[in-house]
Amino acid sequence: MVNNLIKKRPMLKIRKNITAIIVAAMIGQAAFGSNLQQKLDQIVARKDQQKVEFSISVVDPQTGSRIYGHDPMKPMTPASNMKLVTSFATLKSIGADYQFVTKAGLVGGKLVVIGGGDPLLGYDGKDFISQIVAALKAKNITQIEYVAVDNSIFDNERIISNWPKNQLNRDYACEIAGLNYNGNCLKITASINGGKVVLAKNPNTEFVRLMNNVKFSKGESAIGSNRTEQLNSLVVYGKCGKEASFDVAIENPSIYFGTLLSESIYRTGISIANPLTEESGVQQPMEIIAQFETPITEVLHHCNKDSLQIAAECLLKTLAAKTSGQPGSWKLGREAVGKYLMSLGADNAEFYLDDGSGLSSVNKLSSNIISLVILDAYRSPLWATFKPTLAIGGVDGTIKKQFYKARYKNKVFAKTGYISGVRALSGVCISASGKEYIFSILTNKANYPTKQAISDIVESIIDEG
Repeated sequence: MVNNLIKKRPMLKIRKNITAIIVAAMIGQAAFGSNLQQKLDQIVARKDQQKVEFSISVVDPQTGSRIYGHDPMKPMTPASNMKLVTSFATLKSIGADYQFVTKAGLVGGKLVVIGGGDPLLGYDGKDFISQIVAALKAKNITQIEYVAVDNSIFDNERIISNWPKNQLNRDYACEIAGLNYNGNCLKITASINGGKVVLAKNPNTEFVRLMNNVKFSKGESAIGSNRTEQLNSLVVYGKCGKEASFDVAIENPSIYFGTLLSESIYRTGISIANPLTEESGVQQPMEIIAQFETPITEVLHHCNKDSLQIAAECLLKTLAAKTSGQPGSWKLGREAVGKYLMSLGADNAEFYLDDGSGLSSVNKLSSNIISLVILDAYRSPLWATFKPTLAIGGVDGTIKKQFYKARYKNKVFAKTGYISGVRALSGVCISASGKEYIFSILTNKANYPTKQAISDIVESIIDEG
């Protein structure tokens, strides 16, 4: 559900900084060069782009003037360009020194793990489970009463209703919880053993059950999975001629973590008397035995450079928790981001918020809105923190294979966006003369050549700006 503040869309008087951008636009466009304006118009008007909808805004960050626009106020589905808004709104609100903290401790005879909304716990080898088990062994503990997981920093809504229903088992659509682990995913590998297809899980856990419907093949492999009515029971299908693997999103992440922890504890010889439980807001004094911290800067890098969905959604829910004092929710996150956008002088007819990552096609942003956010970041002391989180053309992240020619390499710092029918790219580029430009290019009803059209727009700015 979209928050009422955004849904009602009351008219808002545009602030002076936006007025200045609009008033200065004609002057800025003249300075930008008629040849370049004509070139950008020609790219948009290409025959293969005639059915594609564009919203484009190019801004001079020194003056704040829009120097090129094509339907800049038009609200469009932004795909992962939503992450730019989510990530900077969160960074600006909670600061560059913020740490996502996960704690494990003893309360009497029970082991409690309190989630801090960290999206990277267990991701890229961040093995908090081994740290907890080692701490138990160091204390010579041989039995615990039970394991309790607390993810009450966030609410219990783990998915957005507008996410594609048929993609919820994909790694980019994983559930979101206050206690996450391994990207809330599990890797399934199919291989051939004695002429038969065998399946393996990593992590190897009883939490997920597999039904093997994969057929032996002498050719290539193509495998996938479907969920069943039973929680975390998957049918793996396809054909296997050689080893192949894929990541699948699990259901109920906090119990996933608790199960992996319990299984690891058992393997060390420590007994657990009672089943795993979920608890909220542990109030009793807790003896901390292990703590894991992830800096917000690392989460921002994964959010923007790598377009990691779980990073964006955890940032949004953390923003909600920290600004409201309540469990982080999408509703409160939308309210916080909406207030931030309006503080920039944005007209709320230009945006409609649903999630933090852009996976939902219900989201709407104009290129003007995105350029305002980037301009706010650019002029902020936080720019030195935020800019390195963007993908760098020809170097890293989601645009490593774009802008790789010497003339463009290291000159584009941007966030991509892609879902069905949507292509987007927004950020900052450095022209051949050394001048920086903020740009936002959103396309809906996009087709295969649209990606090239977007690249051509940015390269034209670099060449002639």
